[in-house]
Amino acid sequence: MSLLRFAAVAALAVWVGGLVALGAVGAPQIFATLQQHDPVAGRELAGEVFGAIFARFQHVAWGLAVVVLGSLGARAALGPRPRRFGVRMWLTVSMLAFSLTTALYIAPAIDQIRNTTHGPVASLPDTDPARQQFGRLHGISNALMLATIFAGAFLILIELRDQH
Repeated sequence: MSLLRFAAVAALAVWVGGLVALGAVGAPQIFATLQQHDPVAGRELAGEVFGAIFARFQHVAWGLAVVVLGSLGARAALGPRPRRFGVRMWLTVSMLAFSLTTALYIAPAIDQIRNTTHGPVASLPDTDPARQQFGRLHGISNALMLATIFAGAFLILIELRDQH
């Protein structure tokens, strides 16, 4: 059981830590560095670079979700069933759903806006529907990332407090 709990905590730590590192360190540094060279084109390039890194990380997150869900399932099957089992499963599935939504729906919609816009999205007027939609999608993506971080941190706390 200890090995299964360790696997779940390690997977959650990589998942949450990776998102925090990407959001708090990676994105700001990528944008700052590339915008130094060219404020408009650098911002677009930074968005593409970060998007590619984030997309790759989402695939890692899916594997981590399988580890967490597998650990919970194995622990429930082998007994005793982990406390708050339903909450843990629901949170993990929610985190996975947030990741899938971001990668399979939001990111492609953002890419479509970039591909159909003549020039950088940032150069569009604030009233432009494409820029507004881009902003909404970006906001939803950020909200889902924060929700994943908080849910994952809560799951780590639950796992560390559990004695089974």
